[in-house]
Amino acid sequence: MYKLLLFFKFPFIQKHNYTLLILLMLSLNVKAQDVVKIDDRVDQHIFSYGEITCLEDPAGKLTFNQVSSPQYSVKFIQSSTSTPQNFNIKSAYWYKVTIKDTVKSHKRWIIEFFDQTIDDITAWLPQENGTYQSAQFGALYKFKNRQFHHKNFEINLTINPGKEYTYYFRIKSQRTADVILVLRSVSWFIQYALNEYLLFGLFYGMLLIFAFYNLLIFVAVRQRQYLYYVLYNLSVGFYELCTDGIAYQYIWPNSPYWNEYAFAVALCCLSVFTLLFTSSLLHVKSKAPKLYRLINGVIITRIAFFFICFIFDKQLFNYKLIEFIPLIIAFYTGIIILKKGYRPARFFVLGYSFLFLGFILKFLLMLGISWLNVGVIGYYSLSICFILEMCFLAFALADKVRLLKKKKNKAQKKIIKQLIANKELSEIVNTKLEEQVGERTRELLEKTNIIEQKNNELNKTNLLLQEQTFEISRMNLLLKRDNIDLLTNVEKVTRARVMSADVDFEEFSKIYPDRDSCLKFLSTIKWNEDYDCHKCGNKHYFHGHAPYSRRCSKCSYEESVTAYTVFQNTRIPINKAFYMTFLIYSSKGKISSHQLSEILSIRQSTCWAFSSRIKKLLSDKKKIIKGAGSDGWSKIIVNYDEEHFTATV
Repeated sequence: MYKLLLFFKFPFIQKHNYTLLILLMLSLNVKAQDVVKIDDRVDQHIFSYGEITCLEDPAGKLTFNQVSSPQYSVKFIQSSTSTPQNFNIKSAYWYKVTIKDTVKSHKRWIIEFFDQTIDDITAWLPQENGTYQSAQFGALYKFKNRQFHHKNFEINLTINPGKEYTYYFRIKSQRTADVILVLRSVSWFIQYALNEYLLFGLFYGMLLIFAFYNLLIFVAVRQRQYLYYVLYNLSVGFYELCTDGIAYQYIWPNSPYWNEYAFAVALCCLSVFTLLFTSSLLHVKSKAPKLYRLINGVIITRIAFFFICFIFDKQLFNYKLIEFIPLIIAFYTGIIILKKGYRPARFFVLGYSFLFLGFILKFLLMLGISWLNVGVIGYYSLSICFILEMCFLAFALADKVRLLKKKKNKAQKKIIKQLIANKELSEIVNTKLEEQVGERTRELLEKTNIIEQKNNELNKTNLLLQEQTFEISRMNLLLKRDNIDLLTNVEKVTRARVMSADVDFEEFSKIYPDRDSCLKFLSTIKWNEDYDCHKCGNKHYFHGHAPYSRRCSKCSYEESVTAYTVFQNTRIPINKAFYMTFLIYSSKGKISSHQLSEILSIRQSTCWAFSSRIKKLLSDKKKIIKGAGSDGWSKIIVNYDEEHFTATV
């Protein structure tokens, strides 16, 4: 089992080699194509150099009849390398090989294409009657259309002894492809395919085991480097599945379009999670802030490059050399962190050393250094390096855990030592405290006896004080009742004296000092616990929003305390209106508006308007207030019918 599949594609180097190849061929005589002879003793043969000839079709319009004609047969050029390639992805390439069975072979034979990424392959197979039959396959066709359900492309051959058979292959691919043609027997193909799939199972099984194990660790410890490591492993596996053709065979066999871009997604994830894992594992943010900023910048740039390729030009995905940049940065970061003394970085650097060597080997093989290609090891070198790198990365994670455990044990020993010292100190302090407590207890007992004696004396005194307090409380209650009666009598006497004598406004204001006292008195003489709603006649009410107003419980009509009184709609301060009413009533209407203006400091016109209202009420209610004495003026205030309401004073 031999493969010469190249990992990186460099269009500028390939075009340069192709130019040199053309110049070289022009300087040499064109030789006839070498015929590959079938031998049952050799189970496989790789076509190389003169055994395979090539014709480039820049326009992609040549037909098989044209290519197989003598005119174009002489234009086929022998391959100057062991592995021909389609250097110009815009062109179609025709390849021709010749096979002859010199002795009757007892085996069945096939031709196999190793490169699973070739988009379109059209094969023209010679028949017994001299005609050709075409067969079409490639990465752009559904997997079930293949003759052999294998990750590579195989063609079944029908060969008779002593005859030469020339096979033509037209190849068109959006990516640079390695045209590796292998002649092998079916028995050998089955054997090698089984062994190869066994190796694939071991390889991907190891990746899954690494990923699952570290996923469990992440769930347990919740440290991000384990999650990044899991995603990194899965990205490696996804990329290998894409390049090996296993993904197309088992994951998306009916979606060939994915073959064009799946590897680009895998490579982008591989680069991003490589740098994230590096940054998290090696604590780059704290140990090397500049490298941390560089890593973040490269991550953002790599993601941006992926979207630029996907949106504008998908051919840019073929420049896989860009993945070398994250690898170098991760490798360099590990070396720097190792120099700073962080021990887990030594396994990290060792693992990436193997991966770096694998990339270098693929790069040298791409440059045409064929002696480095040692068969299976050469082809699978990068996969082997991936496995070694992941093993050493696992060692790095384990080493980090070991160091953390070592630090934890050291910290625990230090804590235990400190706890022992604290315990000894605590015992010493407790001993001293017990001695001090004993002494203090004795002192307290002595003082307690003294306090107990004093308490007995105080209890006797308290009993005597309680008796005296009870007697004083009884006397205070009697005095309080007497004071209430006295205050009530004084208020009544004062009000009676005011109502029956000439007093000034200052003395009058002592009884009615403010608006609130006036409204309170007005509510008392207006309703006197006898409420009738002016709207509906209901006798039940609630307190209204305005001071001393009442709101009907039935119709919700709210009546202010000044409504339906002589003070309704007046703009004179109510305490002055009270005093003016009192003066007019006590003088029996003989006081003039000029005198009222001087006494109350109110305009004469206002005093005249209000006094006219009062004097009219005195005249109208002469019979009601006759013999009422000092209470007559309250009847003037309240008994004010609606017909007497006038405009605001």
